[in-house]
Amino acid sequence: MKGMPEERAVLAAEYIIENGATVRKAAKEFGVSKSTVHKDVSQRLSRINPSLYKEVKAVLEKNKMERHIRGGKATKEKYAKLR
Repeated sequence: MKGMPEERAVLAAEYIIENGATVRKAAKEFGVSKSTVHKDVSQRLSRINPSLYKEVKAVLEKNKMERHIRGGKATKEKYAKLR
């Protein structure tokens, strides 16, 4: 969903909150880059809708704390397929 950055920021934030999604998942869902999603939900959203920004920030912080676990699982699965 390209165009209308303010609208995209709100939609991406709602998607992240509802699904507990990562920035990568949201980017794939909306057909934009990770950088675009990150800018939308961190910079644009803070000006547009501060309460929604706080909610999405909490989800992104949770994802950030868990990323080492997801990375370990991905590596484990990768090498399990090779066996």
